[in-house]
Amino acid sequence: MFTLWSLIEASLLCLNAVCILNEERFLARFGWRRQMVQQELGPPSTTEQILFIIRSIRTVAKIPLIFLNIIAITFKLLFG
Repeated sequence: MFTLWSLIEASLLCLNAVCILNEERFLARFGWRRQMVQQELGPPSTTEQILFIIRSIRTVAKIPLIFLNIIAITFKLLFG
């Protein structure tokens, strides 16, 4: 059954995945590197924008994700 809680939980899992994504190991396989962003001048490409969003989420959401994960784990333990 699809509920609001399952939507929140899926969003939390996606945020966790973005925060633990390693650029050197995973993204470099696809040619998405930090050096690529610094070399080009002009308007940012789609790849550069995606990398910027990933870095921004990692910077901003690191501490709140710890507390959200604690809340989600507590809810799962209490209510199944």
